[in-house]
Amino acid sequence: MVFLFRLLSRLPLSLLHRLGAGLGWLVYLLSPTYRRHLRENIVQAGCAEALGAAVAEAGKSVLELPKLWLRPQAEVVARVVRVTGWELVEAAWQAGRGILFLTPHLGCFEITAQYYASFRPITVLYRRPKQDWLAPLVEQGRGAHLRLAPADLGGVRKLLQALKAGEAVGMLPDQAPGVGEGEWAPFFGRPAWTMTLAPRLARTGATVILAWAERLPQGAGYHLRLSKPQGDVATPAEVNREIERLVRQCPGQYLWGYNRYKVPRGVHKP
Repeated sequence: MVFLFRLLSRLPLSLLHRLGAGLGWLVYLLSPTYRRHLRENIVQAGCAEALGAAVAEAGKSVLELPKLWLRPQAEVVARVVRVTGWELVEAAWQAGRGILFLTPHLGCFEITAQYYASFRPITVLYRRPKQDWLAPLVEQGRGAHLRLAPADLGGVRKLLQALKAGEAVGMLPDQAPGVGEGEWAPFFGRPAWTMTLAPRLARTGATVILAWAERLPQGAGYHLRLSKPQGDVATPAEVNREIERLVRQCPGQYLWGYNRYKVPRGVHKP
């Protein structure tokens, strides 16, 4: 598998995306469980018209990973061909404030932190892959300024320390947390077990920036989109509302197959 990943990393991004679209449809057709989750989630959100695009984009998100993890950082960062909202980052730098990047499972969420790390240090919340062979590939695909914080109490301390030092941190705020790490909050009209860490960090006074990288057609690269929250993000419900707003901008690139509404063992569903 490692050899295959290294081989894929050398293919053009346009070819990887074409192959990925096919892979997306293959998995959708062969996996009833995945197909059910994807269809239920996208219909629940009122975005059923984007189902075809979502199936293809999910496959692209998998096959682009070898290139993002295994190619030199300069080459990876160069794939970001357009940036909107960078003035928010510069304003935070000038104010000497830490930055909290909230990056949902939308577009190419892997490249956002790598792009920022080409300028200044960033610490990102990290869950080790279940496949042992995959972990070294994930961990080596980071520049010197991209630090990993495990998704445990020690990792939370690292995030808080980075913010206190005026640095940036990043996380996937729509990742399902474990017992004791979340609370129920509406997400597209349905209760979802939502992490409390994101609003907790937002209350430290850090500049909160919503970030996602739109996957451009035909492997042309990525458009990094940065924006301020329209409201407060002091509660999980408010964080979910901000994610919903981003997803509606490009529903075809949200990872609808992710089991966002799963109930962790030991958690009582309302």
